[in-house]
Amino acid sequence: MTTARQISEVLEGCSILLPVDRRSGEFASALHRHGATTTIAPPLTITSHFDDAELLDETHQLLGNPPDIVVVTTGVGFRGWMDAAEQDGIQEQLIESLRHTQILVRGPKARGAVQQAGLDIDWVAETETSSEITDYLLAEGVRGRRVVIQHHGEGDEHMERTLIVAGAEVHGLTVYRWGAPPDPDLVGRTTGMVAAGNVDAVLFTSAPGARAWLRIAERLGTLPAILQMADKRTLFGAVGPITASPLVSRGIEPAVPERYRLGALVRETVHRMAGPDTATATAFGPLHVRTGGALLDGKFFPLGRASSDVLRILAARPGHVLSRTEIAEELSSGVVGGRADGWAEEQTTERAVEVTVARVRGALESPDLIQTVYKRGYRLALPMQ
Repeated sequence: MTTARQISEVLEGCSILLPVDRRSGEFASALHRHGATTTIAPPLTITSHFDDAELLDETHQLLGNPPDIVVVTTGVGFRGWMDAAEQDGIQEQLIESLRHTQILVRGPKARGAVQQAGLDIDWVAETETSSEITDYLLAEGVRGRRVVIQHHGEGDEHMERTLIVAGAEVHGLTVYRWGAPPDPDLVGRTTGMVAAGNVDAVLFTSAPGARAWLRIAERLGTLPAILQMADKRTLFGAVGPITASPLVSRGIEPAVPERYRLGALVRETVHRMAGPDTATATAFGPLHVRTGGALLDGKFFPLGRASSDVLRILAARPGHVLSRTEIAEELSSGVVGGRADGWAEEQTTERAVEVTVARVRGALESPDLIQTVYKRGYRLALPMQ
């Protein structure tokens, strides 16, 4: 657990998975401040190529024959390039050669890194997408021009190919690359955790990371259940539309903040998991259910997994009367719990539902939140009209 000062309890009882490498500690701390529990399990690691002979060789060639255009896609990548040049003793020469080059950047982070090096910027892709940069270059015309693209780990073959077809001479610079996960077994286990409904949110900060995690889930056979959880109960989030694209391609609609920043993703997560717009309205205040309990009218109540699952079923159909049999069948289906998630078969009987409802009532300060409808079943108490 983190020692970061907690500023709210709105994410208490939330289990959040971070398949993230870079800045994962900072990300986790921001969520801990709102009471969440996090698991960090990067499916990839960033491998530095500061001492890569190929990178340094290409940089030396640029000094002798500066490009017409340099495309900077990430701030961390550009800083890494400058660091590699500094270690090789050619940073000043590189910066001087770039002063006479048209510099295009993909978003404010890349802009900040270039400005930190004392260089002027000619154009910024405000949407922070490579496609916007490509469209801009095609509109400007690149025939006969030398273009250097600083890539962001995976490279962008589409951009390179498009510019080459348009007549440009293109050189790609890869400053860092994606490597194997530090703990493959942990990553595999996290796909099972999500598939079993034991995770409330999965948050990604890079498209390669999202793609790798989904591929691991597919290989392990947990992907179908993960897709079901994404549709029914688990929040998936991405720091921006590029990061979201591997999720969208699998049929997952992730939460994406308006500003593509880590802090904005934290705020979006808080809103989605504890905001008034996403709550179930009850007679006792807004209700949010998570794996570790319930947030009712802004106060967190810890609950066991069985109690959380029963309350979640009722909250999904506010005002509807659900029989004990219906609740037991839904528990058995595995959508909100089920035996796949640790429920024993005897726990999904009508009698077990009665016992669990009694436990929920005993755990809450508002035991009348769950109403008994004689000879029919249970429902949540709704606000007075």
